Amino acid sequence: MIEMSPLQLNGHTFLSITVRLPKTNLLVITSEKGYIMCGALDVALLNEKLKDRKVIAGRAVGVKTIDELLHAPLESVTCEAQNRGIFKGMAGSEALMKMI
Repeated sequence: MIEMSPLQLNGHTFLSITVRLPKTNLLVITSEKGYIMCGALDVALLNEKLKDRKVIAGRAVGVKTIDELLHAPLESVTCEAQNRGIFKGMAGSEALMKMI
């Protein structure tokens, strides 16, 4: 099952997406400029093979819900995210505010 819903954060609207898979969930919160995601995100691939796309993204591991993704520290971020002031250890919600 796929669930998509608007998410309000500090007066800004983001889109939260949950894909329910066997024994796990795929979690994403996106803005028009970037996104944060659960551990399924391959930051190394984005930084190395897809570098020319300049993807702004961050990854949190061990999260099971959208709320946990918002509050968890990011485990890794893309180079483009770092250029926007988003860093490893930053809470997902704080990173999203730098993606507006």
